[in-house]
Order: sequence, then C-alpha cells, then structure tokens
Amino acid sequence: MPTSSFTHEQLLDRLAEVSVRTGLNIRPGQQLIITAGLEAVPLIRHITAHAYRAGASLVTTLYQDDETTLARFIHGHEDGFDTAADWMARGMAEAFGKGAARMAITGGNPTLLKDQNPDHISRVSRANSAAYRPAMERITNFDINWNIIACATPAWAQQVFPDLPEDEALKALWNGIFHASRVTTADPVAAWAEHNKTLHARAAMLNDRRFDALHFTGPGTDLTVGLADGHLWAGGSEEARNGVVCNPNIPTEEVFTTPHCARVEGTVSSTKPLFHQGSLIDGIQVRFEKGRIVEAHASKSEDVLNRILDSDEGARRIGEVALVPHSSPISQSGILYQNTLFDENAACHIALGQAYTKCMADPDGLSEDELIARGANHSIIHIDWMIGSDKIDIDGLKDGQRTPLMRSGEWV
Repeated sequence: MPTSSFTHEQLLDRLAEVSVRTGLNIRPGQQLIITAGLEAVPLIRHITAHAYRAGASLVTTLYQDDETTLARFIHGHEDGFDTAADWMARGMAEAFGKGAARMAITGGNPTLLKDQNPDHISRVSRANSAAYRPAMERITNFDINWNIIACATPAWAQQVFPDLPEDEALKALWNGIFHASRVTTADPVAAWAEHNKTLHARAAMLNDRRFDALHFTGPGTDLTVGLADGHLWAGGSEEARNGVVCNPNIPTEEVFTTPHCARVEGTVSSTKPLFHQGSLIDGIQVRFEKGRIVEAHASKSEDVLNRILDSDEGARRIGEVALVPHSSPISQSGILYQNTLFDENAACHIALGQAYTKCMADPDGLSEDELIARGANHSIIHIDWMIGSDKIDIDGLKDGQRTPLMRSGEWV
C-alpha cells in the first residue's frame, strides 16, 4: 500500500472533515454525540472543530477506556455483570429523539477480553444491548444521521501487524485506515461522491430486478437467502428520516438489504474470522432451516458462537445480507483488520440478529409483529460475519429464473 505525501496531522484533519461533511453531513443547529476511546483525542479535536464550522450547536464526546473496561471483568463482583448504564442509554435515546447526530469511533483492542470469563462477557453484552435498544433503534431505523469511522491504536495495530515494532505497526494501520477512507486522494469529499454513485447504481440495479432470493455457492456453502417482502437495497450515502443525506460507514464497499428471517435454507461457511468481544471465532459453519440456524460449528471458539446464537430468539436468524466484490480496496490490501467496519467491506457478508427497517418499503406505522411477518428479524444483537471470497458465486432468483450476479467474487 503506497504512502501518502500528506503529513499525519493533515490526514487526521482530512479524515475528520470527511466524517463530518460526508459521513454525517451535520446540519446547522444540530447537536453531535461522539463515543470513542481515549487514544482518539487528537482525531476528535479535528472532528469537533469541523463540526462547529459546519454549524453544530454542541459536540459532546463520551470516552471509553480499554483498561477500565478490563478492570470490571478482573475485579468486578458476580452480581454486577447484569448491570448497564441505563441512565446514559436513556439520555442518548432522548438526544437522538430530539435530533442529535451520532458518531462512533472504533479502534479498541479486538482481543481485550480474550482471557476473561465468557459468561460474564455474555451477561454484560446482554445487559448493554437491552439498555441501549431504544437508542439503537433510532439508528437501525435510520431516524438520524450517523457515522462510524476508525482510529488506529497501539493495541489494535499490534494485533493486525504482530511482526512489526509498535511504532511501525501503528503507522501501517493508520496508512490502511487513511487509504480505505479515501482521504489520501486529491479531494476526499469528491472521491466519496464518485464512489457513492457506483454503490447507488448497484443498489438501483438490484431494486429494479426485485429478486425473491439470492443463492450463494462455493466451498462449504450452498445457501439460499430469501429476501424480505418489500425489501430495498441500499449502499453508500442514504437519506435518513430526518432528511439528512449521510454515509453511515466510512469506509464502505457494500450494497445491502433485509433478508426474510423465515426463508433462509442451506449451509454456509465463513471466509474470514469473526472477532467478537475479545474472542476470535474461526471456521464457522452453520445450517439453516426455515430461516433459523439449527446446527452451528466453529473450528475455534465454538462455545462463544453458541452463546451468541443463544442471545435471544432472533439471534439464530439473519437481519442483513450484503454484497461486496472481492476486488474491494480493503480486500486487495490483504489486511485482516480484526474490526467489523473494515473486514465486512472486504467480503460479502450476512448479519445475525436485528434487521435494518430502513431497507424495507413503507415501514412507518408497522408494529414489530407486522415487520416480522414481512421478514424483518428482531433481536438485541447485530453481528456481521463474512461469507464471500474469490471462490463464491451468487445468483439472483425470481419466478424460477436464475440470474448471475457475481462470479468468483466479482460483479458479472
């Protein structure tokens, strides 16, 4: 991956500008809530300046710290692992309800909790998911403009580049983030506008075709994914329900939609490891019947996979299917980021759990049961895992006809 002629500080500022102008498209008078790790302070300072220049009325950052997170699992009492900061979750839901924008900055140590009690991790995850559900629904329903970007950290960099000295690993990870986020180009905002045109064209093609299902075939995979009634494909920038056009993920290479939670059949194998709450889950193989995972195996951390699947009834069904070409820049970099924001944009993927109702036609006013009847899954989790590669073919199915969509991981 080539280096850039810009200084690190210039690239940080460019990433901040893209996150505010393209990612969020912050509106004058709008509040912004950011969540990030302590290592992201230099980036957040640039983001905050750009947000205020764009007219934000107030920028509030909620900081997290890996060491204090770890301390809970090392020293916490048994009866405390079912506790969540519900007061903070209510505050965030209220802020989003009043129109605040949301930015999450990812970059923590992907294996932070690898040596901790998996039952404690699972309980904390369930408690947090339940507490933050009202806030998360504002995001999954696309009520507000929101964005996720990444900040390189020493702990993350050492996981991705274990053979490099710490300073070189950190530099290499930043280099990957900057290139994948298109901030090394002459005009990053214009580059994103052009990239969005490509993603929009793919989504429009799929919406015009109105396939009933997708069929994935390849090594260890023979999977038919039925698509939800009234599903819509999306990708790149989208208009949130508050009228603001934003890019939720930077970077992004996917077009995605809502599968039908009761119409998934067959077997599928993961093509990249899944990193979840400190554990590496590899060699995933599952079998679906009538939309539900009835058999699940993994060559590594199978117990963690099964705990995820037991999160709730919807955790054994999928809420998203996404198409990504094998030639995506992230895939071609050859870097396994151990971070969903990046790794999901290296390969086609599905997500266990909650569906995005924004990928449904006319969802307003429908009850949860009515959405489920149309195929939109309901769950406290949403976990992407990769099933695409240069050995996977995908066909669109409709009225008994088969249309080639991807061959050897590339758009036909």
